[in-house]
Amino acid sequence: MKIAVEGCCHGDLDAIYARIAQLEDQHNYKVDVLVICGDFQAVRNWSDLECMAVPDKYKELKDFHKYYSGEKKAPILTIVIGGNHEASNYMWELYHGGWLAPNIYFLGHAGSVLVSGIRIAGASGIFKAQDFRQGHHEKIPYDRSSMRSIYHIREYCVRKLSLLPSPPDIFLSHDWPCQIEQYGDVRGLLARKKHFRADVESGRLGSPPLMGLLMTLKPKWWFSAHLHTRFEAKVEHFDPNASTPTNPAVPVENPDEIQIDDEDDDLEVAATLLPREPPPHRNPDEITLSDEEEDVAVPPPPQTTPPFPIPSSVTNFLALDKCLPNRHFLEIIDIPTPPGTEGQGGTQESSLAISEPTLSYDPAWLAITRAFHPNLSLTRMQAAFPEEVHARALVERELEWVKAHVPPKLGGAWSVEACQTFTQTAPPTQPHEALKKPSGRPQQPPWYTNPQTISFCAMLEIPNKVNPPPAGLPKATSTMVSE
Repeated sequence: MKIAVEGCCHGDLDAIYARIAQLEDQHNYKVDVLVICGDFQAVRNWSDLECMAVPDKYKELKDFHKYYSGEKKAPILTIVIGGNHEASNYMWELYHGGWLAPNIYFLGHAGSVLVSGIRIAGASGIFKAQDFRQGHHEKIPYDRSSMRSIYHIREYCVRKLSLLPSPPDIFLSHDWPCQIEQYGDVRGLLARKKHFRADVESGRLGSPPLMGLLMTLKPKWWFSAHLHTRFEAKVEHFDPNASTPTNPAVPVENPDEIQIDDEDDDLEVAATLLPREPPPHRNPDEITLSDEEEDVAVPPPPQTTPPFPIPSSVTNFLALDKCLPNRHFLEIIDIPTPPGTEGQGGTQESSLAISEPTLSYDPAWLAITRAFHPNLSLTRMQAAFPEEVHARALVERELEWVKAHVPPKLGGAWSVEACQTFTQTAPPTQPHEALKKPSGRPQQPPWYTNPQTISFCAMLEIPNKVNPPPAGLPKATSTMVSE
């Protein structure tokens, strides 16, 4: 399967789809799926822009409203996560994931799906230590603080992702995993981005929870954006129980690696993160927000003790730039489609017979969602999570429920479209309204209850905590196929 990978979108969908079409014509191939690593900017109208944390001079409608209104349709299946410059109100409507527009699917604040058997997982937002352990307390209308904290990743999301039972083929994040630069060409990175040096030398570039996830999940590919530069790295994973070679290679010191002193214990997923107050790096391409800091804890650098075993697996990391001329913002990756099943309980189909990619629920993620739903907090206080052994037992129990109860509601398969279908909630911008910014400052939009979230929660038989209809309003119509 050919997968197009895009860094930051910043609303420039027309240019991204045009570039893909150009590559298809040049190389005589067909791209099956596009994945976008955040700052997608699903802005439906001028009111949505009031929920995006950018200075007024950067508030532009861009292209998404045309795909939302039906004026245009995404030419290929597009899967996105959120970044730190989003219409957060709309993405909250689809917290568990859903169609932002026809053929454009949002993974949610965290999520995992199957695309023709390929598992694509991801985490939205960026890391900020002071919000990491809080619940999702933000509510419309957002004030200056909550407009930013809503896109800060939560421990709740990281813990859920850490319970995926097998390595994803693809993991999407906006932030880079902390210290990922140590696994690639650090010298080349600093030659292009000199302002990264302080953070690189102190080990504070990137997100510690994401590096914990990378080491836990060991995905085949990890794609990121945010820092507006192209960067490759390879992370080798070693089986601690594997036998070592008889004649191990002599270790060779990497002259390009920047040495960082060890600090504390190894980073574990959602382990204690000690907030620091380093001077944040300044990315000249990034929109600057006054209260954004890179206050992260420093995990130790990778350690390997001779003899050196053969790695059991490798994670290929690729970060890409934002969509601008003469930038490395998009690449095409070939990933084999697994023969046989689409996933646990999925339908069989040959990788050679696939004409159009199929988007299916990941049964494991549905089980994790059911198991952890009681822990979803809508206040600042986040209750304690179950210990990992207990959490995995809960997920195993819920997986049995999912396999027994979900397929009958979806016509015997796991198709996303059998449960969730795109529905407009906010009014779309009309073509004549998009030509000129309205006079005066638009108000933040009202509360919208999204039928896709209602359908998803009904499928799993869990309460809709995200956006239930306010008291006195009729419930939205569910699009789920009934039993």
